[in-house]
Amino acid sequence: MPRFQFAFISAGSGREAGVVRSENFESALALLDQHITASPGDALEIGVPGFPPMRYECVFAAIEGGVKWRPAPIAMARQIAA
Repeated sequence: MPRFQFAFISAGSGREAGVVRSENFESALALLDQHITASPGDALEIGVPGFPPMRYECVFAAIEGGVKWRPAPIAMARQIAA
């Protein structure tokens, strides 16, 4: 089962990092949605070991019981990496 490393960055709660084991990327995001409380503007980095992580930002936190993530703009991605 793939192992996804993640870092969740929130203005309200700081930074949280960990690992999620899931069959695929969509399932990994669904598992994270159950365990983190995201607000618009929060950021998420997620990926598999050996590859650069993808960077996303929360754009809406109450859509169909989950969080809506979109790829982070380049400026935000640079800020997260710093």
